[in-house]
Amino acid sequence: MPEPCSWHDDGMGISKKLLSDGEHVVLSVRSHGKALIGPVAVLILVVAGVITAAMSQPDNPIVGRVAAGVAVPVLVLWSLIPFLRWMTSTYTVTNRRLITRHGILTRSGRDIPLFRINDVAYEKGLLDRLLGCGTLIISDATEKAGVVLPDIPHVEQVHLQISDLLFAKDDGRDDDGSRVPGEPPRN
Repeated sequence: MPEPCSWHDDGMGISKKLLSDGEHVVLSVRSHGKALIGPVAVLILVVAGVITAAMSQPDNPIVGRVAAGVAVPVLVLWSLIPFLRWMTSTYTVTNRRLITRHGILTRSGRDIPLFRINDVAYEKGLLDRLLGCGTLIISDATEKAGVVLPDIPHVEQVHLQISDLLFAKDDGRDDDGSRVPGEPPRN
């Protein structure tokens, strides 16, 4: 079984200046490295192809240049862009909300207050089980559909931690995300 990671903010999540008073990061993750298997395979195959093409015709440098010219856009589209998408996508849970951020040039995101979340589930396929990740499914009480977070490392631990935030702490205060602000405490 893989060693659990530290789920506290390690700089990859949201900036502390974007948190409100009394809000703190509970966990911050990005997709598992599994998302990079395809892009790395493309990188290796394309580089091997360019080297093979260049070495097959050592007296004709045009072949190597053409192969490299074809390789560059392939590498940008199928290796570099997926890597940058992976690097720029983060999922952060604070004591008040779920924050998703993604985008390379244009950043976008969604914040869901914890009191709006009404279901947290996860799915793990065979490969996910082998690699220690899974898909986290968050259903919320908003007009938009819930959020699906693919390839979350240690998804069961993340699921448990979010569930604890949602359902285990109703201390009568409405500043911790456990209930709608102004709603009376649950008995």
